Amino acid sequence: MTTPTEVHSPPTERQSPLATRLGPLRLRNPLLSASGCFGYGEEMGAFVDPGVYGAIVGKSISRLPRNGNPIPRVCETASGMLNSIGLQNPGMDAFISNYLPRMRHYDTVVVVNIVGDSIDEYVQMAERLDREPGVGAIELNISCPNCAVGGMEFGIDPQATETLVRKVRDCFRGPIFAKLTPNVTDIVPVAKAAEAGGADVLSLINTFVGMSVDWRKRRPRLGGVTGGLSGPAIKPLALRLVWLASRACRIPIVGIGGIMNADDVLEFLVAGASAVQLGTAHFVEPRSVPRILEALEQAVQDEGLDNISDLVGTLKTDKKPITIQGDG
Repeated sequence: MTTPTEVHSPPTERQSPLATRLGPLRLRNPLLSASGCFGYGEEMGAFVDPGVYGAIVGKSISRLPRNGNPIPRVCETASGMLNSIGLQNPGMDAFISNYLPRMRHYDTVVVVNIVGDSIDEYVQMAERLDREPGVGAIELNISCPNCAVGGMEFGIDPQATETLVRKVRDCFRGPIFAKLTPNVTDIVPVAKAAEAGGADVLSLINTFVGMSVDWRKRRPRLGGVTGGLSGPAIKPLALRLVWLASRACRIPIVGIGGIMNADDVLEFLVAGASAVQLGTAHFVEPRSVPRILEALEQAVQDEGLDNISDLVGTLKTDKKPITIQGDG
């Protein structure tokens, strides 16, 4: 088994109140871009310097190009959005030739998100990326709800999750993120399986499966019929799953789900996340990151803390977690 190497976000700001340790990674701040919502960096360059993030996570890459799902692919919902992109991407060869060289120039850590139809495909891609300079980490997408095969098929079965992560761990020396799906009865066994397989970080969560209907046309609003729900609507659900996983696992967690401002970030950190990824926020206010970082620094100062990591996992509760709770 290879040993994960320590990767620094250049330059590492050791004295910064926002400096963040994420497994072997040292990041200048706890904000990452979420896969699929930031392209490969240059798509957002007109709005924000990708180097302002602690790390950027690229759009999912598969071994071969994918055309994605039929249009329409996105629709707005109450406090959120549905997407059914279907992981359209240029494939690993084109990514390494055309996109990765440009991503290397950003002054931050590059995390490459990969998705496959089989364990062998994940392994093949991880082996190739292990040889490429500029890859700070990989994120295993085992949670996409918008594909007929692959992705989420692995993430709903703890044994399959552990096997997949372990196989990738054997061939990739850098940090490994496992991106998990919320579309399971209990996320804890899957999270523990990813940890047992050798993941360095858990990314929680991917989108919830949902749909939207135009009743006048008697048609779904998405070409793929169902899609992944993201945005503020899912934040309470994501917070709970981060909290549950943080109590069960020792490896750090990156919280994802409806994070739009500094208070959202801080809620996830208190619930147990060490960092967060911003996704739908990019569609609402693509220039929000500098403002969020400024507010985070102010919050650390106001709380009299040395570093934002002092807030991680500080949620106070007298109750044990309940798997399902509600009044209806």
